[in-house]
Amino acid sequence: MRAITFKQPGAVDVLQEIDAPKPRPEKGQLLIKVHTAAVNRTDIMRRESTDQEPPYPILGVEVAGEVIENKSEDSKFTPGARVCGLVNLGGYAEYAVMPADRAILLPDSLDYVAAAGISEVFLTAYQTLYWLGKLQEHETVLIHAGASGVGTAAIQLAKRLSKAKVIVTAGSTEKLAFCQELGADELINYKTQDFEKEVQKITNGRGVDVILDFIGASYWQKNLASIAVDGRWVLIGMLGGTIVPEIDLGILISKRVQLIGTLLTPRSDSYKAQLTQEFMDNVGPYLADGQVKPIIDSTFPLEQVKEAHEYMEANKNIGKIILTIQS
Repeated sequence: MRAITFKQPGAVDVLQEIDAPKPRPEKGQLLIKVHTAAVNRTDIMRRESTDQEPPYPILGVEVAGEVIENKSEDSKFTPGARVCGLVNLGGYAEYAVMPADRAILLPDSLDYVAAAGISEVFLTAYQTLYWLGKLQEHETVLIHAGASGVGTAAIQLAKRLSKAKVIVTAGSTEKLAFCQELGADELINYKTQDFEKEVQKITNGRGVDVILDFIGASYWQKNLASIAVDGRWVLIGMLGGTIVPEIDLGILISKRVQLIGTLLTPRSDSYKAQLTQEFMDNVGPYLADGQVKPIIDSTFPLEQVKEAHEYMEANKNIGKIILTIQS
């Protein structure tokens, strides 16, 4: 089968298509004929990571497709069933295996392109807002990178599930306008405005209850000034660096801030299964009737995977980048 891996860790030029054996599902797994796979930051991080040795893996953690074989006891995943979900790598390929207990059965209203944009961003958004951020009804949340995949999912969940006041940051008027269409209440252009000062104005000096932070070190001081007493600060990414030169722990203590770091991809199968099932219980009906929707920026055929990675690295996208796979 066609699949995408890399020659060695590095830039996009190391990506290569190979002829790989079709995977065999084990007990509790589904064999999926992959129609679409999403491009995620974690794919780029893995491609670049030097903490790996050959043979290098097939990339991709998120797919949508049809069930070919069911090795689980869940009878709803019959051959031909349309599903999406997270895989333990191997998504950039014609076939992939997926644990059945975290597969999502697709409603007729979702096609494969849209479906590939659900699992990683919506599960991350749900996990960070509710399992970690403990967002309550009518609280205020600051979502950085509001036009990203996770950002667009988090805006919708915070509004639909919690009626929260949503403040977003983004780097262009186009991206901010799109966030507003999704339900964001307050818009901050981080390139032309000081988000710390804007948050203070918006909240009358109180600060926000929850921060979803993709940036890390370069936003440390401003986030610390923006968070309210007893606020929950969830660190999802480190696009702005990993090292904070000086940290005043006194402010963290005096504000009683909960600072939580997380990554979804390395979590256990059981964690991802429980998260998927709770998410679908609470959000599945909204996905089915279109009240909550995956945001798709663009699609690339599998053979243009290098261009898809470059597009993500340039931060051009609003929402998800999807690979389409023709066999």
